[in-house]
Amino acid sequence: MNLPGGELRRRSAEDELAMRGFLQEGDLISAEVQAVFSDGAVSLHTRSLKYGKLGQGVLVQVSPSLVKRQKTHFHDLPCGASVILGNNGFVWIYPTPEHREEDVGGFVTNLEPVSLADREVISRLRNCVVSLVTQRMMLYDTSILYCYEASLPHQIKDILKPEIMEEIVMETRQRLLEQEG
Repeated sequence: MNLPGGELRRRSAEDELAMRGFLQEGDLISAEVQAVFSDGAVSLHTRSLKYGKLGQGVLVQVSPSLVKRQKTHFHDLPCGASVILGNNGFVWIYPTPEHREEDVGGFVTNLEPVSLADREVISRLRNCVVSLVTQRMMLYDTSILYCYEASLPHQIKDILKPEIMEEIVMETRQRLLEQEG
């Protein structure tokens, strides 16, 4: 685990107590599953700066079968938001940071208010993810981006209306077919 300033965690009794300052039960984190033990315990791996505590954003739970397996599940979308597509069906949508944590180093929680424009992009993306899942489409960066673009003529709240949802997902499906063919 990487601490503020990019410092690597050193395991000790003091360290275990100090970890409460960074993580507590109920915190949302991004991690790689390293091992699953026979008793159901899980060993998580967070040795990269892309993993850690999730800050400001929106969590959407979907069926894991609808998340396309990819080499990377971390995507910065050109609309100004980023998406983490978890193999467990958890989708985290958050504002793309102005400076990457790789530059800063690790475990820094951003408590600045999220701008209205960023909140609108995140809300639109969230509704697009819900629309794609409702229509049983696979979630990956391109399908989400195409759905986002198809939703732009509509108000954010209207995206979840069944007829509009069907329209934007159909347009997304068509663009994906054109891209493949």
